Amino acid sequence: MSQRFRWGHINVNVSDLDRSVAFYRLLGFDMFRSGIPYLGMEEENAAVLLETTAQVLDVPPHTKGRACIMQLGKGLPKLDLTEFSSLRGHDPLRNQDLGIVRLCLVSEDVHADYRRLVAQGVEFLGPPSECTQRMADVAICKDPDGALIELIQVYRDRWPRMSEP
Repeated sequence: MSQRFRWGHINVNVSDLDRSVAFYRLLGFDMFRSGIPYLGMEEENAAVLLETTAQVLDVPPHTKGRACIMQLGKGLPKLDLTEFSSLRGHDPLRNQDLGIVRLCLVSEDVHADYRRLVAQGVEFLGPPSECTQRMADVAICKDPDGALIELIQVYRDRWPRMSEP
């Protein structure tokens, strides 16, 4: 069977685009593109009326938005940060909820990253924790709107071997 899909981007709706861009830069993301042209959002810094895309995005007519695409490295997926004006937000999902609840980023040294990010004011659920048989160390932080970001340091040599099919 041929592969039908490949990674594109992950969207995170944010209440303040500038604040979120600064946060994701702390995590190592770089700007890939200011604005999202196929949504009619050409400029990151100017909220534009979403005329033709309001329906496809399922937002009320006359909604304005601004956005950008960030990247971690040069590959996929990209991160689409979108700010809609005049929309009331909801709290992000938590780990006990259904649906997409967190992004996971691989860290080479989760303890050092934790200390660096805490010193820069990033909120964590707790310090890094050892997982089952120390196959990984994990720390979970929150972005400016409360979305969960998992930082994981993986120790693959401690994982059980998979049997061949």
